[in-house]
Amino acid sequence: QVQLVESGGGLVQAGGSLRLSCAASGRTFSTYAMGWFRQAPGQEREFVACISTGGSMTYYVESVKGRFTISRDKGKNTVYLQMNSLKPEDTAVYTCAAGATSDTVRRGLSPYWGQGTQVTVSS
Repeated sequence: QVQLVESGGGLVQAGGSLRLSCAASGRTFSTYAMGWFRQAPGQEREFVACISTGGSMTYYVESVKGRFTISRDKGKNTVYLQMNSLKPEDTAVYTCAAGATSDTVRRGLSPYWGQGTQVTVSS
């Protein structure tokens, strides 16, 4: 079992930055690919980014490329999402997920999900 707890959300003006964190329980953190999803009101959940088990491979949805960076810290059992140049359309609840492979995560088939953290970007 893996438990995921997100933090770091909040209210920020357009053009600003936030860093989300997702702390994972358990000693098997390094065996999971990790990812971030978001869901805006009235919209379906959207894949944002994921990172492979070893951290060498990352994937992003086109709309965040060049602005968001996903990373992981094995010693802290934590995955991060650094979000720069935020736009109002980035407003959503951001949720982290853990799965066996990056493909599992990207397809939304992760068995483990956090509760989410709200990100609001004002114009």
